[in-house]
Formats: sequence, structure tokens, C-alpha cells
Amino acid sequence: MSRLQGSKDFWIGALRAEGPAFAAAVAEAPPETPVLSCPGWTVNDLTLHLAGIYHWVYSFAGSGKNEVPARRDTSVAPPSGLSALQLWQQGYDQLMTLFDGLDPEAPAWNWAPQPKKAGFWPRRMAHETAVHRWDAQLAIAAGEPVEAKLAADGVSEVLDTWLPAGRRQVKGDWHGVVQLAATDADQEWYLRLRGEGVALLDTATIFDHDDHHARAQVSGTASDLLLALWGRVSFETLDVTGDRVLLDGLRTG
Repeated sequence: MSRLQGSKDFWIGALRAEGPAFAAAVAEAPPETPVLSCPGWTVNDLTLHLAGIYHWVYSFAGSGKNEVPARRDTSVAPPSGLSALQLWQQGYDQLMTLFDGLDPEAPAWNWAPQPKKAGFWPRRMAHETAVHRWDAQLAIAAGEPVEAKLAADGVSEVLDTWLPAGRRQVKGDWHGVVQLAATDADQEWYLRLRGEGVALLDTATIFDHDDHHARAQVSGTASDLLLALWGRVSFETLDVTGDRVLLDGLRTG
């Protein structure tokens, strides 16, 4: 079943590890280096993307309000004299200062079908940073897996946040139950797909009288599961049995 792997402190700790690792990879790569896991993007594009997200989240996550913020400017560019990495560092530093003093129960907007509380954002930024750190490292042929506990919570985030919000890579009409198992994190998830809808199941509820149609089982490290859900690696790199077509309904992004 899905469970949070930590608290605000856990996610801030993850950001303290993943942020500098992202910056180190970007500093090593020429700005126009292709990011193979994000077709069409360069390292400069990736850095500006993450910097833009940081600055956007900083603008409202600590406001104490759950009003919908202004749309994020996807064309953000560094001010004159500032590099993309420097803009990223500015956003990272501001966000970490904000998160350190953030009350997770304070009101704050989010786009998911979840309570509108500020605690959503340290979790979201930890996983955003971890996946993009992997992207940046892959660009310099040095991709390290996401730490198992963080990756397991990242899998949960895809299943309890992204897919219920309708944020799939492709639309489809899938019906059946998929089991995911993280071999290095002692955790498993059952997800029932019902057309455009999804339901994350407690393991005690899956053997009811519903017709589950086709099923698929996927096992691997928590990092590989997370990266497969985000379309960074193929599900074929994991141990898969059953109806592989159902896996198309799990990809987010």
C-alpha cells in the first residue's frame, strides 16, 4: 500500500542532498549538452525549468492562502549577468529558507486532489529535484539511482497524486489491477485502473468480488520503479509479468 516515507524534515533532507548533486552535474556539463531523458532539452533548458519551478513555488507556498497562484512562466530566463545555474541556485536557496520555517499544516494551493496544505510542496520539490538530478547526471553519463526510501515515496507520489489528478503521459482506457513491488524498500502497491480513473488500494482490499480483468506485476528497485513511472527508463528493464499494456496507464509527466 502507499505510505509516506517521511515528514517535512525528511523531504528537506532529501532536497539538501539532491540539490547540490544537481548543481554539480550541471556545472560539469556544457550548457548545450543534450539531456537524453528529456528529448529536445539541453542542460541549460533543464536548469531553467527547475529554477522556474523553484521561483514559482516560492511565490505562493508560504503565503498562508490556498488561492490559485499566477501561472508559472515557462519562458523564464536569467537576468543579465546571471547564468542559468546561478538563477537555479538563487531559487534553491530561497526555497530551502522558506521550507525550513514552513508550517506543513498552513493553507497553500496545490493542483492535486488533496488537502490544500503547505506540506505538499517540500515533498513535491524533493521528488522534482531528485528526478531532474538523475536527468542532469545522465547527461554527463553519471546517473546515480534515487535513494531507496526517497524513491519509494516518489512511487507513492505518482500513484496518490499524479495519476489521480489525471496527469498521465497518454490517455487510454485501461482496466485491471497492477502490482508494483520495490525489492529494496520492502514496499508494494496495488493500483486499480478503471478507464480514466485510478484507485490506490490497501493490500487487504484487492481480493474482493470485482472483476479485475487483466493484471500485471512489476518488481525492481524503488529507483527503477520511480524512473519507469516518469518515463525515464523502460518497464522492460524491470521484472514484469502479466498484461504489459496496463503499464502504459501508469506513466506520468
